[in-house]
Amino acid sequence: MSLAIVYSRGRSGIDAPLVTVEVHVTNGLPQLSIVGLPETAVKESKDRVRGAIINSHFEFPIQRITINLAPADLPKEGGRFDLAIALGILAASDQIPKKTLANYECVGELSLSGELRSIVGALPVAIHSRDAKRMLILPTENAAEAALVEQAELLPASSLLEVCAHISGQKSLNTYLPEQLKNKPKTEIDFSDVQGQFHVKRAFEIAATGAHNLIMLGPPGTGKSMLASRLPTIMPELSEQQAQETAAIASISDKGLDIDNWLRPPFRAPHHTASAAALVGGGSNPKPGEISLAHNGTLFLDELPEFDRKVLEVLREPLETGHITISRASRQADFPAKFQLIAAMNPCPCGYQGDPSGRCHCTEEQVAKYRAKISGPLLDRIDMHLEVPRVSHEVLRNGSTEGEESSAKIRSRVVTAQKRAIARCGKVNAALTAVEVKQYCPLSERGHQILEQAMDQFGLSHRAYHRILKLARTIADLAHSEQIEIPHLSEAIAYRKLDRSK
Repeated sequence: MSLAIVYSRGRSGIDAPLVTVEVHVTNGLPQLSIVGLPETAVKESKDRVRGAIINSHFEFPIQRITINLAPADLPKEGGRFDLAIALGILAASDQIPKKTLANYECVGELSLSGELRSIVGALPVAIHSRDAKRMLILPTENAAEAALVEQAELLPASSLLEVCAHISGQKSLNTYLPEQLKNKPKTEIDFSDVQGQFHVKRAFEIAATGAHNLIMLGPPGTGKSMLASRLPTIMPELSEQQAQETAAIASISDKGLDIDNWLRPPFRAPHHTASAAALVGGGSNPKPGEISLAHNGTLFLDELPEFDRKVLEVLREPLETGHITISRASRQADFPAKFQLIAAMNPCPCGYQGDPSGRCHCTEEQVAKYRAKISGPLLDRIDMHLEVPRVSHEVLRNGSTEGEESSAKIRSRVVTAQKRAIARCGKVNAALTAVEVKQYCPLSERGHQILEQAMDQFGLSHRAYHRILKLARTIADLAHSEQIEIPHLSEAIAYRKLDRSK
C-alpha cells in the first residue's frame, strides 16, 4: 500500500486553482478510478496515462489504483492533469522517488508514446506556481508563453521519460531562459494612410488618450473601418501588469496568445452576426468572449445597427463595471472586460443620407427605425459621437495640402497626455468615478452654465454629464492645461451628435 501526492493546476475562468493529485495504490483487483468531479476528458486520461507509462518503459501497476483530484467541488477538465497523474502512479508504485515531488507543480497532456503535449492557459498556471514558490514542469511548447511571467521557475520537458529522469536525479531538466522579447509590429498600417479627415483623427487622438468610447456615423466608403483599425497604432503600450492580464485571457482562448505582440493593446472586431455568447463568453466550462479578449484594448463593432438588439444590450453592464460574470449550473466564472468601444454605423438604411450625390431616398420613419436599433442607454455610455463625411476627389487624389501625420507622431502626444492624467489620478480619464470627476474636473461658473444649458437643450442624462466632463478633462490634458477651459468643454459637448439629433 502506497500513497503519492503531486501538485497541478486546474482552470476556472482566467484563474488557475491548485489541484492536489492524490494517488493510492493498494492490493486488490486491477482497477483505476478517478474521483474529484472529473469531466470526460479527465476520465479518459486513464488510458492515455497507461499507454504513456508502458511506452516510456515503466511498469503499470496491476493493482487497485485510486486517484483523487482535490478539491472535490472544483470541476476538472481537459488533459492537463495527465502528467501529474502519471507521476503520482509511478511514485506510489515506488518507480520514482516521492520526496522531491512537493517542490514541483506539473501540467501537461500525455500522448500514448509518452510525449508531452501543450495545454491551454499556461500563463495563469505560471503566475500561481511562482506565487506558491514551486518550480513548474510543463510542455516545451508552453515554455515561451509561461516565460512572460517574471521570476517563474520553469522546467520545460518534451516527454514523461525526461520528467522522470529529472525527478530521479539521473538527468536534470534545464531551466528555461527566455529570449529578449521585442514587440514586433504586426502590419505596417499607419494613420498617414488616411487622407484628410482631420477632425476624425483629432477625435481618435482624444479617444486614445482617455480610453473614451466612440461611435462613427457616415456613409459607406468614408474610411470608418480604416480609421478604427489604426487606433492601436496610436495607443500606448500596455504596462506589464495589464499585459499579463490580457495575455492570461488570450492564453485560455481558442486562438491562443501572440507572444511577439503581447505588449500591444488587443483589437477585436467581431462580425455583426455574432451571438451574445460570442461577445460576453459562455459554454458549459465558460470561456472568454470578445469583450474579454479586448480587455485593455479596443472592441470594434462595425455596422452597429446590424447587430441583434439583445446582443448589444449585454454590453451595457461591462461598459460600466469593466468585468463580466458568466454563471452556469455547475460553475461561475468572472472575466475582466475593461475595453474601449469603437462603433461605426451608416446614417440611414441605404447609407447615403446627407450625401451630396442625393442617392438617399429613405423616409424619416425608416431613418428613425434604423437608428432606434441602438438604445438610448447604450448611446449614453458612448462618450463621442462623430460624423465621418466623404473627402473631396482632390484630397483623395493628391492628399491634403497640410500633409498627413504619422501614427508615431500622434502617439507621442497621446502618451504624454495620458501620463499626465495617470500622474494626477492614477488612471485614464474615462475610468474616473463620479466622486473623482468632481475632484479632478472642476469647472468655472461660466463652464457650469454652458454645460447645464447643453443638458437642458439636448436632454442629456446624468451619465452623459459626467462623460462630457471626463472628455473635457482629456482635451485639456492634450492642450497641456491644468484647468478645463471653455473651448475644451465646448469641444466635448460638440461630440454628442446623436443626442442633438433627437
